[in-house]
Amino acid sequence: MKGLLLTLSLVLSLSTFGNDLYGITLKQTDGKELKLSSLKGKAVLFVNVATRCGYTGQLDDLEKLHQKYKTKKFTVVGIPSNDFKGQTPEGNEEVAKFCRLKYGVTFPLTEKAHVKGDKKIDLIKILQKDEHDIKWNFEKFLVNANGDVVARFGSGVEPLSKEVTSKIESIL
Repeated sequence: MKGLLLTLSLVLSLSTFGNDLYGITLKQTDGKELKLSSLKGKAVLFVNVATRCGYTGQLDDLEKLHQKYKTKKFTVVGIPSNDFKGQTPEGNEEVAKFCRLKYGVTFPLTEKAHVKGDKKIDLIKILQKDEHDIKWNFEKFLVNANGDVVARFGSGVEPLSKEVTSKIESIL
């Protein structure tokens, strides 16, 4: 019985350690670190973004969403990816410049990352919770102040839609 409890305890602690959202550090497009532990206590909308996608215009609404709720302990984090038909071919600096100049983005942008397949980053693995891979650019994951994923929205769901804003408001 002791052996079973020890094994169960080890498995639980390993799975918790492996799913520690706040233990992750990402590099931002400016080269600075974004320690997700700095977001503890905030609601976060993680979005895989692209510069040359039919949904790229959502960057404008993502910034509006960020501005609307940032005083209520909310932020958006953009994760550029080139995983979908090469729709983000630029380097990190160019991606940041594009997002900031064309759409006024002030929320954090990470360096380009893989968000699907075997090379996807740990953050995405945690956000997916062993569900299906991200299907396209601008998929959104809403995380509450405790780091729990509370909603996942497809690419076609607009950032300022009632579906998204009501879910954000319910966790603030």
